Amino acid sequence: MTKRHGYALLAAVFAMIVAISGAIYVGVAADDDTGGTRNATADNRAPRDSAAPASAGTWVGTWSASPAGAEPGTETNGMAGRSLRNVVHTDVGGTEARITLSNLYGQQPLNITHASIAVAAAQNDAAAVADTMRRLTFSGSTTVTVPAGAQIMSDAVRVRIPRDSDVLVTTYSPTPSGPVTYHPHARQISYAAQGDRTEDLTATAYTEQTPHWRYLTALDVLSDESVGTVVALGDSITDGITSTEGANHRWTDVLADRLRAAAGTGDVPRYSVVNQGISGNQVLAEGLGRPADNPSGLNRLERDVLGRTNVKAVVIDLGVNDILRNQGQVDPVTVTDGLREMVRRAHARGLRVVGATLMPFGGHRGYSRSRDAVRRAVNAEIRAGKVYDAVVDFDKALRDPYDPRRLRADYDSGDHLHPSDKGYERMAEVFELGDLKGAAPAEL
Repeated sequence: MTKRHGYALLAAVFAMIVAISGAIYVGVAADDDTGGTRNATADNRAPRDSAAPASAGTWVGTWSASPAGAEPGTETNGMAGRSLRNVVHTDVGGTEARITLSNLYGQQPLNITHASIAVAAAQNDAAAVADTMRRLTFSGSTTVTVPAGAQIMSDAVRVRIPRDSDVLVTTYSPTPSGPVTYHPHARQISYAAQGDRTEDLTATAYTEQTPHWRYLTALDVLSDESVGTVVALGDSITDGITSTEGANHRWTDVLADRLRAAAGTGDVPRYSVVNQGISGNQVLAEGLGRPADNPSGLNRLERDVLGRTNVKAVVIDLGVNDILRNQGQVDPVTVTDGLREMVRRAHARGLRVVGATLMPFGGHRGYSRSRDAVRRAVNAEIRAGKVYDAVVDFDKALRDPYDPRRLRADYDSGDHLHPSDKGYERMAEVFELGDLKGAAPAEL
């Protein structure tokens, strides 16, 4: 069997996996301005003024995080009897907002009896600005039950969400509903409180801190600042695992700042940026379980890219973990073919795809000359224009010019794999913003 024929079989297998995952993980039509089809049940009708009437603007993603697994220690009771206050940072602002909650890794229904959204009083703070506190509803109800393996989008609520600010999304569940679907390595502290403190304006009750985001996977806004969303799909480098906590120094944060500052000038599109990085993520392989912990890029493309709100383009930075985490010698053709399959699926939805070269990891515990040769072979295909519509050359931008097998010292966090804050900033600086604009080609 040739490598190409072997990959054809591989692609077919992954297509079947994605189909099965789609049956398990019933998604919402997130790019539907009406809020999409809900896949949960609701009761207890809310006051009339809790949801907002439609107004002018475009629905876009202003923040998101990929559900990555089940939080350890929450298998039995979940977070029963606690208010979970997730702190998230917006990209663009808007006049209305809606959220998505996920019970993907739950093994029993998640009963939410109270949920709210508010603008944070200060950065990295659990206190809210008083006149921004809003009760959230789901199909008109303040109570919602999210089945195991499902997600739910809230109704739109009228609230002014500022650009480049912290927002508090709080949920309360009185009954056991474990395990908790979460995103580890948030690089942002969120909070929890005993009892239903969902609409508390002060931070007094929120004495528990967590480095995770729980249940919350997306915040959308009705915006007049943006006409579409860019999704960054990647691993720990996109997740920003070594960036300064609470400072929003991931490369995607800096890219969002650049797009906001230059929006509408020249060929720069008016797009928001959302981050769908999962630490340890690979193009092909994934964790155990069904649904899989840390699902492969191929598996989660539908959920984390195509299912996001009003997506216009995707940036893919994956492949390093396929090289580092496989005990045997990974074939570079296998990696690039997997990336091409992702591009093909994105093109089928009309999305433009920008891809990143793989940065060096000399000095890292997983380094070997043979693995570096695979990385360089993958990069050669990417640079030759045989994988993506456009290329951002992170390798060239961050490698040591005197030892190209390594990151430049000031761009290195110290583990010789992940960038420092300065390195993340450099990644965003070399991004050609105009590359995000344009239709997907019929065939690459």
